[in-house]
Amino acid sequence: MNQSRVTKVLRQMAENNLPQMLVSDPAAIYYLTGKWVHPGERMLALYLTQSGAHKLFLNQLFSVPEELGVEKVWFSDTDDSIGILSRHIEKDSPLGIDKNWPSHFLLRLMAQKGDNAFVNGSAILDRIRSCKDKEERDLMRQSSRLNDLAIERLIKLVPRQLPEKKLAQLLPGIYEELGADGCAFEPIVAYGPNAADPHHGPDNTGLREGDCVILDIGCKKDSYCSDMTRTVFYKYATAHAQKVYDVVLEANKRAIGAVKPGARFCDIDAAARNHIEAAGYGKGFLHRTGHSIGLEVHDFGDVSSVNTDRVQPGMIFSIEPCVVVPGELGIRVEDLVLVTEDGCEVLNRCDKELTIVE
Repeated sequence: MNQSRVTKVLRQMAENNLPQMLVSDPAAIYYLTGKWVHPGERMLALYLTQSGAHKLFLNQLFSVPEELGVEKVWFSDTDDSIGILSRHIEKDSPLGIDKNWPSHFLLRLMAQKGDNAFVNGSAILDRIRSCKDKEERDLMRQSSRLNDLAIERLIKLVPRQLPEKKLAQLLPGIYEELGADGCAFEPIVAYGPNAADPHHGPDNTGLREGDCVILDIGCKKDSYCSDMTRTVFYKYATAHAQKVYDVVLEANKRAIGAVKPGARFCDIDAAARNHIEAAGYGKGFLHRTGHSIGLEVHDFGDVSSVNTDRVQPGMIFSIEPCVVVPGELGIRVEDLVLVTEDGCEVLNRCDKELTIVE
């Protein structure tokens, strides 16, 4: 296991008077052990305890031959996995539970360990994971660099006038050529009025002259995710489209300028939102300004009006203001930022000034 990360978790558990915890989120288990296991409907759990008797509970179907620095406890499909797990849990002692653990496992464990107090222990790992260490920062830079190269290639393909779905289908091949490990999420490719739907699924819509083109894409590299959005225009951009674009781009830049240690996430959101509202497009900014990212596209934490947490060095999140005008267009400009000791590093280098492709 990654002992420095495990030590941080145990320290936070102690500060929260939590002697033991079950970690079931595959991404969190990877973060601590370096091993991805995708359990499907089967039970998977990493048991952490202040006594140091950590254990990883695994179904025999999962191939984990590596020595992970933690005792493995195996079970089969016909075994009572919860019964096996419960025998290792300390009696009459609070137990932290992962927020993503299926209820049918939790309810069975609660029935067998009725004297234990069950608490949500997820915040401990969530907050530790939110500040990336040096290795993670470098991996995020690498993933974002590949994403920059991919979107530059995708933009060059826009003049082929492929339907949205066909253009989106070219992305996995681009990632493969660049050495990425595939898409981090289903890409968003949206033309013209379709771009007014922030989560539009690419369809057979064709490209017309004057359309805006939203490309929201992200790849995985060595388990770490990237995410960015660029909006370009085919042949020309109307005066109104140029005005909206300028508003969104400026909102993106103002929010990035507000990112520094100690700033509140809600104030970063306000830096973008206030500018868009002052320009008269407040009703068209439908979502939060950003989300945290790392091993998952949406890690714990976001850049929103209700998040009063303060920014810390090592955090990585998106800045993606958007304006939609139903029936006409949608504009989004998204970058990932890494919080430094005195400000932030923008991980995306792809040009974001207004671009018209011919």
